Amino acid sequence: MPPHDGTAWPHNWAPTQSVAHALDIVRDSLSPVEYRTLGRTGLRLSAYGLGGMMFGSWGNPDADECTRMIDLAIESGINFIDTADTYGSGESEEIIGKALLGRRDEVVLASMYSSMGKERNERGNSRLWILRGVEASLRRLQTDHIDIYQLHRPDPMTDIEETLTALDDLVHQGKIRYIGTSTYPAWELVEAYWVSERRGLARVVCEQTPYSIFAREPERDVFPVTQRYGMGVLVWSPLAGGWLTGKYQRGRPIPEDSRIARAATWGPKGAARYHLDRPGNQRKLDLLDKLAKVAEQAGLSLTHMAVAFTLVHPAVTTTILGPRTYEQLKDLIGGAIIRLDPDTLDAIDRIVSPGTIVERADRGWNPPWMARRARRRDMSMPPRVQI
Repeated sequence: MPPHDGTAWPHNWAPTQSVAHALDIVRDSLSPVEYRTLGRTGLRLSAYGLGGMMFGSWGNPDADECTRMIDLAIESGINFIDTADTYGSGESEEIIGKALLGRRDEVVLASMYSSMGKERNERGNSRLWILRGVEASLRRLQTDHIDIYQLHRPDPMTDIEETLTALDDLVHQGKIRYIGTSTYPAWELVEAYWVSERRGLARVVCEQTPYSIFAREPERDVFPVTQRYGMGVLVWSPLAGGWLTGKYQRGRPIPEDSRIARAATWGPKGAARYHLDRPGNQRKLDLLDKLAKVAEQAGLSLTHMAVAFTLVHPAVTTTILGPRTYEQLKDLIGGAIIRLDPDTLDAIDRIVSPGTIVERADRGWNPPWMARRARRRDMSMPPRVQI
């Protein structure tokens, strides 16, 4: 029943909830940033997270500006910061670690371990590399624990039980609080869940997946799996690598400071995703004109509409913003209060169908089982005849 004065209970509170939780709701309402619970953990994350991929040599080498961005994020209510050991070859972690000195507990800090060197064992998801990787990240971050430690990509060469056992040990040692994955296929999330269940190991609590108007495949399988197994979802690349900022238009020169322009310096593999001669990227240019009209009709910038779109799906906990400059972050935070109406969402669905992807390179990972040699049986040897 409602309170005795006749007013209604807040929509997200019931009389059976604790006073402490009610106070959390009041505090949340004072911030322009929404807060959501990560899966079944009880951990409250801001719906906007700050990504550190652009901190350092990969994007912005000005450590002071990166620190001001972290300050702005925290002041605006963002309590989730995500980075990885490979970003700027460790620079991102170093910048974030220094910026958080004296206020480490104000944020939920996430990092990932990746391929960091040329040595054979400085990559993959083996116990050896996980234990080495976490110690190096802790030193760079200047902290004694990482709140969410994530597997950056699947490793077909390593048994998932080997990986989860190592991570479980780190949980019990207090060096990490939770385990996450990034860019994992749905079936591998299920496998990880059941290995943890069978062996009594700490389970994966969240998946960080590429998701945007241009990359909607997670709606088909990853999101249903995370909802089924109580995992949270962290979105990376909500602007499809900068495509959904509106700065790229057919017939106009590519801006010199854009990601497409800078991608030319990333080497053949890094630049391939942004080649304008890719059919998918050509289609993006056509779709951008249509999406810009939808945003205009909604009274929004294309950037704000695109980020808000990623937060509509009920599986999503947090979308990670990856700004390179202070001004970019300031603009992105300005869209935190935006909620898309059904007509706008329907218009987006008509332009890019649910569950589809415009450019395959935006998946973020090429499954090895899709390689040519994995798809073709070796027919050079004659078939064996059994007698």
